[in-house]
Amino acid sequence: MEMTGMKHIKVLGITGGVGAGKSTILDYLEKKYSVRVIQLDQAAHLLMEPGQPCYEKIVERFGRKILAPDETIDRKLLYQETFSDRQKVEELNRIVHPLVKEYVREQIKIETEADQIPFLVIEAALLLEDHYEEICDTIWYVYVDPKVRIRRLEQSRGYTPEKTAQILKNQKSDEEFRLYCQFVIDNSSDFIENTYEQIDKGLKEYGFL
Repeated sequence: MEMTGMKHIKVLGITGGVGAGKSTILDYLEKKYSVRVIQLDQAAHLLMEPGQPCYEKIVERFGRKILAPDETIDRKLLYQETFSDRQKVEELNRIVHPLVKEYVREQIKIETEADQIPFLVIEAALLLEDHYEEICDTIWYVYVDPKVRIRRLEQSRGYTPEKTAQILKNQKSDEEFRLYCQFVIDNSSDFIENTYEQIDKGLKEYGFL
């Protein structure tokens, strides 16, 4: 992590593709180690609320047609407006992503000053694309065997193997994740204790404990 004058609380980044089971890792970290978890998707949703930094910029760019009757941004309408147009997706990202990163930096500062938690965890599928290596002390990749992923997504979300394949096609490959992340958690086992052991080992290895 870049340092600017004062030492910050340690920050652990968690990334991986859809269906890798990142929420399992986050739940364990929250419950066992009493850390704070910031999921960047949730942070983006927060910043899209009326009065928040993203709201006016998004409405100004995409129009009031994306608003619900209560004047909040209807994310389904926003998705419909942007998903099939690469340029619009990039414009939306240029609005949201820098403000989310600014929010994360502010939360790091707040948690550093409060000194109430052992470390901070941030999670997103796009940590690498959005260059969160600037913020994280280390980024971990949650891997799952492709066959296990297909089975889990079918059971949890009703996805067909074809839909899962299409989603993964638009994400970083396993090789890319492994190349740019410092630690890999293999979450393929049905015995969750195997995953927990890897998390504990990684936390010790990277100085979080």
